[in-house]
Formats: sequence, C-alpha cells, structure tokens
Amino acid sequence: MSSKAIREYDAKLLLSYHLPRAPAVSDSIKPGPNFVFPKPHVAQVAWDPASNQITSDDKLPGWVFKEKLVVKPDQLIKRRGKAGLLGLNKTWEEGRKWIEERAGKEVKVESTVGTLNNFIVEPFLPHPSHTEYYICINSVREGDYILFTHEGGVDVGDVDAKARKVLIAVDGAFPSRETLKAELLKDVTDAEKQDVLVEFVERLYAVYVDLHFAYLEINPLICLDKTESSPPTIHFLDMAAKLDQTADYLCGPKWAIARDTSVGEAVNGAVTSDRGPPMVWPAPFGRDMTKEEAYIQKLDGSTGASLKLTVLNPAGRIWTMVAGGGASVVYSDAIAAAGFAHELANYGEYSGAPTEGQTYEYAKTIIDLITRGTPHPDGKLLIIGGGIANFTNVAATFKGIIRALKEFKQPLINHNVKIYVRRGGPNYQEGLKAMRLLGESLGVEIKVYGPETHITAIVPLALGIKPSNKAARVPASLPASGANTPAVAPGTPAPGSPTLGSVEVRSGERTQPSDGIVHFETGDASASAGRPWYRPFDAETRSLVFGLQPRAIQGMLDFDYSCGRKVPSVAAMIYPFGGHHIQKFYWGTKETLLPVYTTVAEAIKKHPDADCVVNFSSSRSVYSSTFEILKYPQIKSIAIIAEGVPERFAREILVAAEKKKVLIIGPATVGGIKPGCFRIGNSGGMMDNILSSKLYRPGSVGYVSKSGGMSNELNNILSFTTDGTYEGIAIGGDRYPGSTFIDHLLRYEADPACKMLVLLGEVGGIEEYRVIEAVKNGTIKKPIVAWAIGTCAKMFATEVQFGHAGSMANSDRETADAKNAGMRAAGIIVPDTFEELPDVLKATYEALVANGTIHPAPEREPPTIPMDYKWAQELGMIRKPAAFISTISDERGQELLYAGMRISDVFKEDIGMGGVISLLWFKRRLPPYACKFLEMALQLTADHGPAVSGAMNTIITARAGKDLISSLCAGLLTIGDRFGGALDGAAENFTRGLESGMTPREFVDSMRKANKLIPGIGHKIKSKTNPDLRVELVKEFVKKHFPSHSTMDYALGVEAVTSAKKDTLILNVDGCIAAAFCDLLKCSGAFSEEEAQEYMKIGTLNGLFVLGRATGFIGHFLDQKRLKQPLYRHPADDIFIDLVGNQGRVEVAARK
Repeated sequence: MSSKAIREYDAKLLLSYHLPRAPAVSDSIKPGPNFVFPKPHVAQVAWDPASNQITSDDKLPGWVFKEKLVVKPDQLIKRRGKAGLLGLNKTWEEGRKWIEERAGKEVKVESTVGTLNNFIVEPFLPHPSHTEYYICINSVREGDYILFTHEGGVDVGDVDAKARKVLIAVDGAFPSRETLKAELLKDVTDAEKQDVLVEFVERLYAVYVDLHFAYLEINPLICLDKTESSPPTIHFLDMAAKLDQTADYLCGPKWAIARDTSVGEAVNGAVTSDRGPPMVWPAPFGRDMTKEEAYIQKLDGSTGASLKLTVLNPAGRIWTMVAGGGASVVYSDAIAAAGFAHELANYGEYSGAPTEGQTYEYAKTIIDLITRGTPHPDGKLLIIGGGIANFTNVAATFKGIIRALKEFKQPLINHNVKIYVRRGGPNYQEGLKAMRLLGESLGVEIKVYGPETHITAIVPLALGIKPSNKAARVPASLPASGANTPAVAPGTPAPGSPTLGSVEVRSGERTQPSDGIVHFETGDASASAGRPWYRPFDAETRSLVFGLQPRAIQGMLDFDYSCGRKVPSVAAMIYPFGGHHIQKFYWGTKETLLPVYTTVAEAIKKHPDADCVVNFSSSRSVYSSTFEILKYPQIKSIAIIAEGVPERFAREILVAAEKKKVLIIGPATVGGIKPGCFRIGNSGGMMDNILSSKLYRPGSVGYVSKSGGMSNELNNILSFTTDGTYEGIAIGGDRYPGSTFIDHLLRYEADPACKMLVLLGEVGGIEEYRVIEAVKNGTIKKPIVAWAIGTCAKMFATEVQFGHAGSMANSDRETADAKNAGMRAAGIIVPDTFEELPDVLKATYEALVANGTIHPAPEREPPTIPMDYKWAQELGMIRKPAAFISTISDERGQELLYAGMRISDVFKEDIGMGGVISLLWFKRRLPPYACKFLEMALQLTADHGPAVSGAMNTIITARAGKDLISSLCAGLLTIGDRFGGALDGAAENFTRGLESGMTPREFVDSMRKANKLIPGIGHKIKSKTNPDLRVELVKEFVKKHFPSHSTMDYALGVEAVTSAKKDTLILNVDGCIAAAFCDLLKCSGAFSEEEAQEYMKIGTLNGLFVLGRATGFIGHFLDQKRLKQPLYRHPADDIFIDLVGNQGRVEVAARK
C-alpha cells in the first residue's frame, strides 16, 4: 500500500467536511469568525456497463436541477479542459445529455486511451480571471511544500518555476501569518483577500495533515472579490489529491463520514462518528479495475501478506506469478527487455508468507484469466518466479499454486500453456520437487529451476531466445580502493576453525551427556563505544528484539553460532503485553536463556552492551515504540521491520533519528546482514542459504537495495561471482526509508575492509541521484556496480504501482531508464540489462583482484548448525511416530474438515446436528432419517426435571457459587449404571434376546431367573393406559422411516409380557431409544455387523444421553444463576442420623 490517488469528488467532500473541523496546526493560530466555508455541492454520476445507463435523477441532490452546472469526467485525468472533456454553464438536461454522449465511450487523452465511466457534477461559478489562483501541497522527505501562485487556471504553466514555495519541515513549526503573506502570498495585492487566503491555507494544511494527504492540488482556486454582504469567499474548481492508504486505520472513519452525503451540509461539531462508505481507490485512467483485480485487492486488504494483480493485456501470451515486490519488477523488466512487452498480460506479486489458501485463491484467479477465450495458436506461458525468500515457506505456498493448477488441468492443456518455475528460500527443495512431480502428471510442460539459476534466466528460456553472450562492459582499469587489507573483518574466527560436518538433523531427544543450558559473560558499553561510525555492526554487536519473534531470534542465534561468535547477538526481548519471563533458544547443540522484559527502560538498564534494536512492532504501534526507543542514547541503530507505516509517521521517525544520530533501517524491510558478524531478523533466509551464500564469513562487496528478497538474490549472486558480501542492507521499499542509498554507500566508502560497492535501485524517488552526485564530486571513489529496476514501466500504457510503495515514477527523472543513464554517465558501472549484472560483477571483482585491491581470504568451513526438529520434519528429512491419532477432523488446511467434509458444505447441504454427529461419531454420512433420529434422541433426553440426580447435583453446585463447567461436570459425573446407563443395558439385552432366538416371554423369564431387572422397562408414573408420549413419538418415527425395526418390535414384545404383570412395566424412553438405535446400526446399510457391535460396546448410546442431558444441565445452571439462588443446605429433618448404633460398634471394636 502507498499514496493513492482519489477521485476529485471524494477530495472535495473531504475538504468541505473537514475544513471547519480539522484541529489547528498550531496553538497560536486563531481562526477568524468571518471566514466563509466552501459549500460541498458536488454530485457523482456513474455509468453502468451492464445496463448502459447513468445514475438516475432520483439519486442526485436537489440543487442539480436548479443551478447551472459544470460536468466533467472524474477518472484521474489530467488537463481535461484541453482534451475537450469539460462541459460548462449547463442545465441538468444539457449536462445529462453531455454525459450520456460520452459515457461508455473510449477517448484518447494524450497517449492514453480509456473508457469514460465516472463523472462529477457541480455548480458553475462565473468569475473573472484575476480571482484564479493555484495552490498545491506536496510531501517530500524533508517535509511538506506549499506552492502558490496568483496566476492559476488552465494556462498556469510550469508551477515549479513560477510558484512561490514554503517548506514546512517535518519537525518544524507552521509559519506565522506574516511569513505566509511575505513569502507565499506576496503577489496577492488585495489585503482582505490576503487575509482570507492565509486563513484558508492554514485550514487547508490542517486538513492535509489530519487526514494524511500525500498530495493536494487546487487549480484554479477561486477567491471572489468581496461584496457589500460578504467578505472575499473561497471556492475550489479543479482538484487532484492523493491519500496515504496505509493511514486507513487512523483516518478511515474520518474519510468515511465525509463521504456520507447525508451529513455533507453540516459544518459544525467534532468528528465523532465513523459512518459513511469507505474510501474508493480508483484505477488510473485507461485501465478500469477488473473484478479479478478487485477480488485480489480485497484479499490483500484482509491479510498481513501482500497480494497484487494488475491486468495489462488480457489477450497477452505471457503471464507471471512472481513472489516478492522487487522480483516481480525484474521479471517484467526481463520480458520487456527481450521485446515482449506487448505480450505481457499482467503484473503482480505475492509476498509476506501468504497461507496456502491465500496463494490458492491468488493462483486460481490468474490461471482462470489465462485459460479464458480462444486458445492462442502459439500457446501461452506462465512464469512462476521469485527471488530467494527470507522466511516464506516455498513448499507451502507452492501447495496452493499446485492445487489451482490441478483444478484447471484441462483448460491449461487446451490453451497449450507452458510453465517455467524458478524459486529459492525456505523449503524450496520440496516445493520444486512437488512442481516437477506435478509436471509428470498434469499433462502440461513444467520446467523447474532453483537458486543455482539466475533469477530471470528462465525468461529467455520461456521465450525461446538465446541469452546474450557479449562480454561485460567494465572499465579497462579500476583504481585501487583503500589499503591492501585482507577482506576479513575484525572479530572473525580464523580460517581452520573446527569442522563439524554438514548440516545435521536433531532427533529432538537429549542424547548428549554434556547437553545443558549455556550461559554467557556479557560486556558493558565499551565495545560499541570504540566502534567507528562507518561500522555500526560488528562481531561484538548486541541487540534487543522488540516483539516476540522466536523464529527470527533463533535464526539470528544460528547465524551467530555459524560465524563463531562467542556471545549471542540478541541480549533480550521486549514484549509489553506479557509479564517478565525467560525463553529458551538453541545455541548450536545446547540451549541458552533470553529474558523478556515488558518495558524498553528495563531492557536498556539490564543490558548496557546492547546498542541496536530490531523492532518487530506492527505498523500501528511501531511509531510509539520507536519513539520510546529513541529516548535512550545507548541505542545507535534501529531496524523497523513493519510494512504499512503511514508516511507522515515514517518521516517523523527518520527526522528524530537524524537529530539523535541513530541509524534507522526500514520501515518495510527485512533488515540487513553483516557476514561473520551480525544479522538483523530474517535477513539472509534459512541456514542453508546462509551457508550456500557464504554469509558466515565476510567478503569484499558492500551492497544496498530496497528489496529484501532481491538482497538475498544479491547475496547469492555475489557468492558465485565474487568472494561474497561484506555487508548488505535492504533499506525498505517505502517512499521515506529511514536511511537511504547514499547513507550506506558512504559508510562502505569509509570502511577500509569494503572494496567494492553495489547499488540496486528502482523506479521512483530520486535517491540514486545523490549517489551520482557523490561519485561526480569524488566523495565516493570505490568502484560501484549499479542497476535500477523498473525499466519496463515505460512500456505500459497506463500507470502501474509496482510491489514497493515507493516504486512509481512521478516524473521522467524518476524513471529507471533515466537513473541508469545518469549513473552510467557519472562513471558508475551499469550493465545493459539486469540479466548481465552477474557478468559485470564478476568482471569488476576480477579486475580488483588483478590490481591488488582485493586479496581473497582462504575459505573455511562453518560449524555445523543443527536443524530445528520441526523444520526438519517439515522438510521430510525425519520421521517420528505420532503421539496421538485422530481420524475425525482436520483444521490445518484452508477449511475445517469433519470426516473429510468441508465445513462450508456442512452448511450448504444443511445436514444439521444429526449430520455433524454422523460425521464426527461414525465418520460417514448417514441417511437423512438416521440424522433426524439422532436429533430426536437429543431432544428427548435433554431434560427430565430438576429432581433427577444429575440435575440436582448441577443445581446444588451452581448454588454453591461454582462456574458453569464445574456445575455441568458435577451433574455429568452422576451418569452411570443407575442414572442414564439404561440405554446401553437395554440395547445390549434386547439385542442378546433377539439374536439368541428367545421369544420375548423366554427372555423375560431368563432375566427373572438371573435376578436382574430389565433395562429400558418400567416407569414410575407412566403406564399402558397412560403412555409416555416421548416413547410414542419415537415408535411412530421408527415405524414410518426405518427400513427395518426388528429390535423395536422385540422390545415391544417384551413390554407386552411385562406390562401384563404390572401396568407400569412399559418400554420407557431409554429402552425405546436404545432399541431404535440398534435398528439404525443394523438396518441403515451404513455399518457392517462388526462395526455395529463395536459401536454398541464402546458407549455410543450413552454418548447420546450425555450430549442430550448436558443441554438440560446447562439450562438448570443458568436458571439458578438467573434466580440468584443462595447456597443450598439440606433440611436436617430429612436426614436420619444414627450415632447410637455407630457408637456401639465403635466400643465393640475397641474391646477387641
């Protein structure tokens, strides 16, 4: 998410509503009582493509039919007047006709062709030209610029050259009215107008800040001359605006209430409501948002991961599904550089560890688009690419993609789709293996490559073109950079450290006799105090981690161990939401303890040697937590990991950090890595990538990048083409990173151990030009290899927001092509394409080795890093018998499963509670009548009054003040042979009698001879002449719906014998349910004979009674609580107490 343009309609509603409400930007500003606020008279007219109709008259405000109007498209179109897209001084009838003539039609504005589908209508305001002004507020890194010129309108010209400007620094005070008049409004000669304009500027800027605008332009701004009845009044005609979308959690309610037209006329009162529709983020003109794009945007907004999709050419042959914001751009660049931009169908990216289900939805959407329409004669290509992930489980995300591919198997075959896959990162081996296996069974050609292949090497393979073999263009000679010092940083373990072999897998059991907790002697602040400014991280760096991030911390400690550090780089964690405690982590094969504090102050006090904080706070809390950290001079660097930090907050953080000389890395970063010394969070990925990229020891090359994923690619490339990375920083992809390219490159320039520099820039922003200037003026002398990604942007007909918030060019100077050309002209080594970068790096490195600048150090093997048990199991490298077996439900996937049935299908098919019992108890779907019978049993057994033992126990426990669970358990514990057990007994005996061939009379006689009562027979109140209606309901249902009811018939035969002896010896509800349940097991066709017998033996019938009766027990508990009944004491006169008899027995026992 980033700064996003909004419709003019919405911008005017925001200003009109909030101008009188926004808090003043300074306490010294006192609003004037006579300021006349602009009226929010704007209406929106939309064209519906389905009906080919525009908004009906009954949905428009009344003033539209009474006033002369201005009508114009509202689709982020610039210079509408010059394009003939402006209707002036029209009645609504004329305006409606003007709109109808253009709605749904394609028009060309400059070089962009688009369909007109949204219009704004507002009152026509006649005014003389001298009342037209221009005002713009634009945010930059240093603060907010206010631009003003007294000559506004359609011919305003080059405002950058002619407008007066005032910069309001991020931490600066708003200028006084005198300053505004002197510096901004000097050319406004009318004193009264000047006063009105000053107050408007104050109020406008207050709204700009309060609503987190990123850009706001009004041209023309009208300030009408005063009249006898009115002072000069403000009106805004054309307006363009951008909001910071990341501030939605702060400003969403304020944006929404302004868009609620029912309150639009009100101008008094504070903003206290959050009613109103949410803000709309329209697509740029020329590219209407498709329903697929809207779906992915909605999916993106509901997850912490990043999911982006832009459909560029639905008929295109080349489709991409790329992981990573930076990687997604380089793939598009590679396709465009090969001359296939016209065939590129989409731009998109997924990153931030989306779940399998989210990846499935994303992949399904793209594959559905690929397989629409008539198959292309040349077939289609799907490039599933990505960089080397830092923490995303590649195999898990590939599961979602594979599931979608399988679902579209036949359409993929029909469209002759060829798939090329390249990926690296955690568990990539399993992911690529799964893709290869899919290719063997899917019937679609799938080519699979791993991190040993350059990130975009699959593009020419897919396109069927030969990669360039031309020699890398490197200067014939390179100057020596610094003293000929070894490329080994202080504190690095010497070559020849003990080798413990390759990465091992732990069994998870303690088998080493010396296994135990490792304790470390920690130092004071002297180590960081002696560190040079250009080396913020070394082998002695100690950090605090804000937030509970056990996986990231374990990764940092594993890296420390592989580097041979003597003390872990993490000193402690800070977690405000939990109490003080200790957490265990692995240190090699042993364990160590790290404390967790609730406050920054305590962590700082207890660990004076920690001078770095890795801040994992969320985007909503990172602002406050970072300012809390900045209070302590001990902290010299902070890495801010969170994405989605509002830009205004990010600027305030970086300015505060600059004043305190604290290095900020981020926001929206994975961090950085100093091989052999220190790792920030998840930088560098899993240990297999750390080892393969040789990050456990320092190299000679320092790089800086925006992208975290691409920084891993650079680590990988540098390990192949040079002696490796000396230090690598990902500054983050936001518009205002805390530190910039030049900040880190100047550090590398000053560091004698760093011999060669690499810059990976991108489209958007101007930070690369600061590097160019430093090279030109000689500040940077070491050789730099650089490339700006995003060269494909010029190929797109419409504006595309790439994966990073800051990767969008707002001028020609910010394009990737302009940056690459400027860097090349300054003497920086720039390849012709990103694909040539490895060759250029290798050639540059070899030249530095040849001239003696770099002396490659001997390689050493790193110590063995045991693999975490859980991760090894996920990789399929070990197996362990499960402690538990469950076969009835599974909640691990996208959707909860009951015996294999999706929970959504449970509701779609309306199987009811009986159906759920059939799935969870019997692991199969039973016939509808069987499910209905189970529900009937629950209803009939739910309660039997308060006098039964279970209900009485529940009531007494509830009245003793116990909670629901305790009271329910007290009641349930009474269920057994004497209470509730009749169901199991009745089922067992009726079945035995039936299957033995005994007649009902013989069965009754056998029970009498055995001196046993017949379970299920007998009732205290009901009789043959006063039947139990519950029994009658069950009998009727069974005889009507069951295919066979032999057990029920047998039980009724027994009843005939017993009731002849005594009228109350009838089949009771327990016996009736038991007999019916036996018939269900035997006659439904769902169970074998063995299964039916097993379910009878294991207490299934008793489960029905327990489940049903629990409903009644809960009812009794709630009833007692609702009635506020006191503690129960049983009356003494209801208890027979015989102490005399007991005393006699005691005396006899004593004599013996």
